[in-house]
Amino acid sequence: MIHLGMSGKINVVDINEPPKKHDHFLLYFENEVMRFNDPRRFGSIFYLEDKNHKLLNKLGVEPLEDFFHENYLFENSRNKAQNVKAFIMDSKIVVGVGNIYACESLHKAGLNPKTKANKISKQRYINLTNKIKEVLRKAIKAGGTTLQDFAKVDGKPGYFSQELSVYGRENENCFNCNGKIKRIVQNQRSTFYCPICQK
Repeated sequence: MIHLGMSGKINVVDINEPPKKHDHFLLYFENEVMRFNDPRRFGSIFYLEDKNHKLLNKLGVEPLEDFFHENYLFENSRNKAQNVKAFIMDSKIVVGVGNIYACESLHKAGLNPKTKANKISKQRYINLTNKIKEVLRKAIKAGGTTLQDFAKVDGKPGYFSQELSVYGRENENCFNCNGKIKRIVQNQRSTFYCPICQK
């Protein structure tokens, strides 16, 4: 099990390519080597006999698996007074919905990121569930989202950044309504949304 921490990266390169600074773990294959590079050293690697580990035991469901069904978010939101963006980014609820994908999913679902999680209807949560899955599938197909330094294991950038509707587009026109994209800070993270589309 590999935890990337804040700055960890995995690269798979030709076995003859010399190691780089901050390569802390090398796994050799026949013609290639997998490298775990971590300048800040917050990442970690564990050998597991099974899936039982304290870092995994408290995690929520995977958003592209059957456990993330259409009623899941609604059922888990009833006692949550936090904003909906923080709720869908909570790894104890659902994993893999990071800041960029939360902003994009909420925009596609027409939900204001400031709305309290327990104030959203079941039908709107069903729609949000579908939009989260849609955004994640598109991002995976595009190889992820490279904004600064993200790269796939082959070193190439991800191209989902070319499809972003709101994230990083402060004061630009919304593609849906021509309103201005707004940026606010929630839970120490930038949130981008359209105040007209997302009421």
